[in-house]
Amino acid sequence: MYTKTTLPNGLRVVTHDMGDRDSIALGFWIGVGGRHETDRIKGTAHFLEHIVFKGSKKYPCEEIKTSIEGVGGTLNAFTSEEQTCFYAKIPTGHLKKTFDVLADMVTRPNIADPDIVKEKTVVVEEIKMYRDLPQYAVMELLDGLLWPDHPLGKNLAGTPETVTGLSQEDIKGFHKNFYVPSNIVVAACGNLNHAKIVRLAKERFGKLPREAQPSYIKADNSQSRPRINLFSKKIEQMHLALGVIGYDENHKDRHALNLLSVILGGNMSSRLFVEIREKRGLAYSISCMARTMHDTGVFLIRAGVDNQKIVETVALILNELDKVKRAGVTDDEFTRARDYLLGQMLLSLEDTMEHMLWIGDTVISQNKTKTLRSLIADFQKIKKEDLHRVAKEILKTQRYNLAIVGPLTDKQKGELPKLLNTRNSVS
Repeated sequence: MYTKTTLPNGLRVVTHDMGDRDSIALGFWIGVGGRHETDRIKGTAHFLEHIVFKGSKKYPCEEIKTSIEGVGGTLNAFTSEEQTCFYAKIPTGHLKKTFDVLADMVTRPNIADPDIVKEKTVVVEEIKMYRDLPQYAVMELLDGLLWPDHPLGKNLAGTPETVTGLSQEDIKGFHKNFYVPSNIVVAACGNLNHAKIVRLAKERFGKLPREAQPSYIKADNSQSRPRINLFSKKIEQMHLALGVIGYDENHKDRHALNLLSVILGGNMSSRLFVEIREKRGLAYSISCMARTMHDTGVFLIRAGVDNQKIVETVALILNELDKVKRAGVTDDEFTRARDYLLGQMLLSLEDTMEHMLWIGDTVISQNKTKTLRSLIADFQKIKKEDLHRVAKEILKTQRYNLAIVGPLTDKQKGELPKLLNTRNSVS
């Protein structure tokens, strides 16, 4: 279903021919993100993503945008804890120019001082914006609880201080160290020819030398007591995030944990949605998800809650977690969760962009190509009893981490830690 070629210098090309489409989604994935930074240069991966769009050796800033948008295409990028991706979706006939633009951006960005100075202001304002949005601020607090004193526990975009302190040498050095062929994946889906994509990759990347793949600081997944961080902020709603360390991207039970997250809070028929919103009206939004990384992961619940009902809501959430640890899940819940996850995947993979993101992510993170058929086979092996076992293994009280942002009263600050039997980090 997927075709993969590795160039002599380590660059990987993976494609999926969807011949009945009129578009191609093209992504250049680099295996670098926030976890690869030291404290002094925190935010460099994200900042470099911004700077790349300011122009390359061949293409000025405006030409980068007009070359793709001018033919009806879309162009964007994102940075995560472990990856950076520059991607475009274009009509099939415009592949060659789009490939050339993205390749030049990735391999030969200008990283000019005037652009750095201007973009620092932009990124600092972005950091401030997300700090002002409690649904994002609470996730930053949760990350700090899950991975204290580790790059994963710190703001992906850095701080105003670290961003303004970045030098041209810092950014160029980061690019030189991480944007190397062995750390790059070119992924493409749509009406395409694999050999043509490989030929384009050889033309643009083939002469670059092979470099060793960069390393990162391993995560400490141990935790012997619950942690809590309550941040007072005058807003109209309480925002909570409850998380525990989950499984890494290769763990045998990662799919079982995904199913458990669907049953607890993955959709409108989930336990938490029904109990917290439908039955009691305590929250507008409540959800649950499981996320994996190279050597760690997180299982989390997040919600926006009535200011006066935050203690009650947290208690109800903890009670639902206790229930699933005690009794597991029902046959009906198990079947519906499995069908929901696979159905959502099937629907998303009809789109060339979503399919490119699927195969690009699996290759850059695990160096594997995972088909929907093989994923279905993996899920067919999971039993209902596996979810009960996973719940008891993951949802241990001493591993809970609770972050809340909102207009907390002194009484709430006293009651919430008692629910987790801890009193640390209350501000």
